[in-house]
Amino acid sequence: MVISDGELAVRAALAGADVVRAMYGGGLARVEKSGGDFATSADLAAEEAILGVIRQARPGDAVTGEESGRSGSGERMWLVDPLCGTLNYAVRTMLVAVNVALRAGAGVVAAASADPFAEEVFWTDGERAWARRGGADERLAPSADSRLVEVNLDPPFPNAPAFRAAALLADPRFGERFRPRVVSSTVAVAWVASGQRAAYVTDGDQRDSVHFAAGIAVCRAAGCVVTGLDGLPVETSRTGGLIVAADGETHAELLRLAAL
Repeated sequence: MVISDGELAVRAALAGADVVRAMYGGGLARVEKSGGDFATSADLAAEEAILGVIRQARPGDAVTGEESGRSGSGERMWLVDPLCGTLNYAVRTMLVAVNVALRAGAGVVAAASADPFAEEVFWTDGERAWARRGGADERLAPSADSRLVEVNLDPPFPNAPAFRAAALLADPRFGERFRPRVVSSTVAVAWVASGQRAAYVTDGDQRDSVHFAAGIAVCRAAGCVVTGLDGLPVETSRTGGLIVAADGETHAELLRLAAL
């Protein structure tokens, strides 16, 4: 039986999450990458598991993996980040995500972002968004009630000095309205869709990002406001960056504070 793209994204993300959870706390080989970045043996094994699920179900689709790069060609491209939060994971911090997204044509039509340790996956079929826990799906409902705003402090910062994430946190106007959080994993993007965060802010070019594509798609399907730092759609933003907010009021305030 042929499964839907949304369900395939969930199964692939869960396959990667199983590996990440099983290898946690063990002796991990470290693979150096450019710019001081690195992967672990868990990153590689999780990506292999994810790609195995995708290729078995959709052998004709192309794939771009964080660790293995691009393979295949065509309009259907799977974007895979097998372990977002590698540094957290390497020091035994359970704040990571396994991200799988399918871009077909100009947009992402299915995506899943799994939390291996909470054993939940946030996913979308391109139109609606759910959280799956214990095999049951619940519609996602964004909320800004927490006032918690996730801010990514990891470089690069291409909009500096006009925009600096650290400066945003130091702005007294931010403190009057919000409370900062720094998880250093894109699982927090999906938390905006689930109401666990009021917003998420980061610098950098997020177009076709293996790290952010899944979370952005889930948040859009859940009804969040998603733009670049200049308020334009991520795909056409002049500045890049990302503001994901639970509602328009929260987004407008963060856009004002970003001041680009």
